[in-house]
Amino acid sequence: MTGLIAALDTTDPQRARRWATQVAPSCGMLKLGLEFYLANGAEGVRMIDDRPIFLDLKLHDIPNTVAGGVRAILPLRPEFLTLHAGGGRAMIAAARAAAETAGAARPKLLAVTVLTSLDAEALHEVGVAGGPRQQVLRLARLALDAGADGLVCSAQEIATLRDALGPNALLVVPGIRPAGSDAGDQARTMTPREAAEAGADWLVVGRPITAAPDPAAAAAAIAADLAA
Repeated sequence: MTGLIAALDTTDPQRARRWATQVAPSCGMLKLGLEFYLANGAEGVRMIDDRPIFLDLKLHDIPNTVAGGVRAILPLRPEFLTLHAGGGRAMIAAARAAAETAGAARPKLLAVTVLTSLDAEALHEVGVAGGPRQQVLRLARLALDAGADGLVCSAQEIATLRDALGPNALLVVPGIRPAGSDAGDQARTMTPREAAEAGADWLVVGRPITAAPDPAAAAAAIAADLAA
């Protein structure tokens, strides 16, 4: 069954802790992103221990620096850790080698292909021709071949990646919005059930849960929809 990840997007560790407690019964993992990590560091991550942690830092630098970053994060024992596929083959391979030093406890490395805030026009502005799907597929193949365990992708690219990479590719999908909710700054969204039916392994949901009057109920409703 497709799993649910709650994105705890805040700089306030107490708020994140409260959300974590509320949504833990319905979520298999909790995502902490760059803003949380920059504000609170490793100690902040250690405060959130209700579920396995998806540490979404989107590492992107020269191979040696990214490898050092991965080694620095290993004591936190995140389940998932993100890096940008655009960093290239050598960077991803270096990250994988660094992660392997943790043995069986190593984090799964997820390569971010194209940010869900970017559409074809935005990609064209930064010199990428062909639109999101072609760029996603190009970077996905490179990342998996270089040692990434899976991919972060838009829901709109799930079917393309499944067709190209097969059923075993680990796909983690942000930009998920329940029917009727505001898309916010996400340009390429899908409902939880649509994404699950398309073949996503994990769905990342943030504001529709954390901004709801009752985050626990919002998470439970999405989880029930996935289970159905």
